[in-house]
Amino acid sequence: MVNRDADNPHGDYRWGTLTLDELDPDPIAQFRKWFDESAPHMPIPDAATLATVDEHGAPDARVVLCRGVDDDGFVFYTNYNSAKGQQLAHNNAATMLFFWDRFERQVRIRGPVHAIDAARSDAYFQRRPRGSQIAATASAQSEVIASRDELETRVADLTARLDGQPIPRPSHWGGYKLVATTIEFWQGRESRLHDRLKYKKTKTWQIERLAP
Repeated sequence: MVNRDADNPHGDYRWGTLTLDELDPDPIAQFRKWFDESAPHMPIPDAATLATVDEHGAPDARVVLCRGVDDDGFVFYTNYNSAKGQQLAHNNAATMLFFWDRFERQVRIRGPVHAIDAARSDAYFQRRPRGSQIAATASAQSEVIASRDELETRVADLTARLDGQPIPRPSHWGGYKLVATTIEFWQGRESRLHDRLKYKKTKTWQIERLAP
């Protein structure tokens, strides 16, 4: 926990350490361990910053919710026609960053992003609240709209038209998976001498320590 008192005015990092002996050989297992430790203490533990690049090579970033962790990657859902969707269609390289400040920890994941299969997207969409299903169908994410009223009118029209009916997943909405090629675990340490241990995927996962 950050302790911002008179003896520690800059909020020095004092929560814990990270050594090679503590790491699981599998970075996905290590991620799940840290996530399970953080989740009960964080309001949105699955929130992550997703960074992409546009067709001009300019970086872009936004917070998404990670809705699944497989043996090879991290799953999130969005509108395929959104800014992030268009950027991933042009260049599927991306980075996902989790930050759990309660434990002074970061996890940085890099790798290519691919759309997941339609059946998995369908199943997830049907588990969403009905209001979220309507919103995903009604919203042309990232496009310019005239007003909030325009959006709310679309939602009201769809709600009335689909009253009592199941809502199919729109073709423009679904899941992606970031397939990890590197995963870095960062543990804040006193005097900014942080622990940074990075897994790199070759034939197997290799671990190396980085300078803070």
